Amino acid sequence: MKQLEFLLAEFNFSKRPKAPQTRIAEIEKYIDFRLPDDFTFYLNTYQGPEQMMGPEYLRIWDIEELLDCNTGYGIFQTLPLTIGIGSNGSGEFIALEYVDKTCYRVVLSPFIDLDKQYHINNGSSFTNFFE
Repeated sequence: MKQLEFLLAEFNFSKRPKAPQTRIAEIEKYIDFRLPDDFTFYLNTYQGPEQMMGPEYLRIWDIEELLDCNTGYGIFQTLPLTIGIGSNGSGEFIALEYVDKTCYRVVLSPFIDLDKQYHINNGSSFTNFFE
């Protein structure tokens, strides 16, 4: 997690002042797959930012809003192996796509047409996404 901590410090991500009320187990029970370790570390340690990162806008949803955002946008219903984790402010969401027990990928996909065929690969892990 040291690399992720270094990257998040470089981008001035804020650490959460207290433990979140929502638990990782609640989310994993709902989505029926295990979240990657680097993302669970992030959720438990940092608050969802909304900021520019270089030329790109980024909003990572906070742990407290993950289930509501995914349900509200229909991500869970349409893309069962995908969990939205944020957006780029331009009509696209950022998501973790479960491939198998040891493999996830970070994707960018449009909110309008929730279809896996439109996923654009943006990393092989949450940490890799920031690299």
